[in-house]
Amino acid sequence: MAMPLRQSLRLGGYLMKQKLLRKEKFPLLVELEPLFACNLKCGGCGKIAQPHTLLKQRMPVEQAVGAIEESGAPMVSIAGGEPLMHPQIDEITRQLLDRNKIIFLCTNALLLPKHIHKFKPHRNFAWMVHIDGLEERHDASVRKEGGFQAAVDAIKLAKEKGFRVMTNTTFFTGDTPQDVIDVLDYLNDLGVDNMQISPGYAYEKAPDQDHWLGVQQTRELFAKAFGGGNRKRWRLNHSPVFLDFLEGKRDLECTPWGIPSYSLLGWQRPCYLLDDGYAKTYRELIETTEWENFGRGKDPRCANCMAHCGYEPTAVIATLGSLKESVRAAVGH
Repeated sequence: MAMPLRQSLRLGGYLMKQKLLRKEKFPLLVELEPLFACNLKCGGCGKIAQPHTLLKQRMPVEQAVGAIEESGAPMVSIAGGEPLMHPQIDEITRQLLDRNKIIFLCTNALLLPKHIHKFKPHRNFAWMVHIDGLEERHDASVRKEGGFQAAVDAIKLAKEKGFRVMTNTTFFTGDTPQDVIDVLDYLNDLGVDNMQISPGYAYEKAPDQDHWLGVQQTRELFAKAFGGGNRKRWRLNHSPVFLDFLEGKRDLECTPWGIPSYSLLGWQRPCYLLDDGYAKTYRELIETTEWENFGRGKDPRCANCMAHCGYEPTAVIATLGSLKESVRAAVGH
């Protein structure tokens, strides 16, 4: 199954508007990081490696909302760090929803039961809970015993209270096709509304640099996991074109400007996974970044990247620009 119809329709209308305005570069979604602090020390994330003074900082509401307004993006993924450690995260979320943005609030869910009363179910809001495998695998990834069960309990709580809940799962070299199948089956049965998946990419600040997938490994992993029509039964928040890309049925060019990242340091060049400095404004990011230099075959750092932040925008644009692919996405093939 593909991404939700409402999300697809919103993106379709937005892309049509950009075409009419003759804009060549535009954001589909902004990765908003209003803090770097976190309550976990995951091996695959280097956010807490930031200086102590920066870890103490929290982005003002006005700055967060202003950055999204400046970009014009229809969707926002609020990440971090752990967003629920931000004392005004509910107000940032509320103001963005008031501006008709589709919001995904990313969380490890450990603090969700404590803060869920600050939020209300909304058609444009979803919790995005990180689930990196089943219990043993997840707890090892987040380096916290009991992390998996806490996340599962939080998902159940959010669903009971009427919230839409999504998950995001990253797979690494130690994962097998059966691991992919098992975790997605589990999340399906748990009642998660939609699942996102991503091959692990060698994020340069991550403490663990030894378990990232190469391109061929990624294709083999997902081709086997998706075999026999498996992917059709999972509620995956991805276009069929992107899933084809993951299992090696087609190749795509990276669209590094499609999902820009904004944090306490500014707009990150060129994307969420590479750090070539920061721009103060979205306009500066777009106009002064040499976008043509990034992607597999262009920058050696991109050689093994098949992450959704660069390739899902390409897939979405290809899908909504083709009647055949649009129909295929609508029926979930």
